[in-house]
Amino acid sequence: MSDSRQSVGLGELSRKVGSVLERYSRDASQLVAILQDIQVEYNWLPKEALEEVSQELGIPLSRVFSVATFFRAFSLRPRGRHLIHVCLGTACHVRGAPRILEQIERQLGIRPGEMTEDLQFSLETVNCVGACALGPVVIVDGDYHGQMTPDRVKEILKKYSKERLGDEAEVG
Repeated sequence: MSDSRQSVGLGELSRKVGSVLERYSRDASQLVAILQDIQVEYNWLPKEALEEVSQELGIPLSRVFSVATFFRAFSLRPRGRHLIHVCLGTACHVRGAPRILEQIERQLGIRPGEMTEDLQFSLETVNCVGACALGPVVIVDGDYHGQMTPDRVKEILKKYSKERLGDEAEVG
């Protein structure tokens, strides 16, 4: 990437981060909310954004990274357009969550912590989502899909692929 293209990207990043900081009056006590808004913008927290936050708020970069790594909801790596969480809590586990996770892995060709090559899906596991009565539960982009079965995995993934790619989308 050329220097001019990089600076355009950094300029855009700086503008977006600046806009988020302005919404919170550049108040360092609002760091978690600031990072949440930046993550909404990028779907992850780029290192350059964290550096900008540190500089603009006058707080050590180590503190910004500490907050960003403390909360599991924050990601320091790029994530796919659609974020899939598979609950592996006790209730979901005994109702078949491991089989559902295996089916998602087969369909997408990724394991937890990975992203599909087309940047469409990221897969994560969680210990409990607090919806035990609905277990097993899969959450895609904040939408809860309860009483999941391995047979429903393809249907759910296809739904989210179609939203992005149109009716021709095919998963797996």
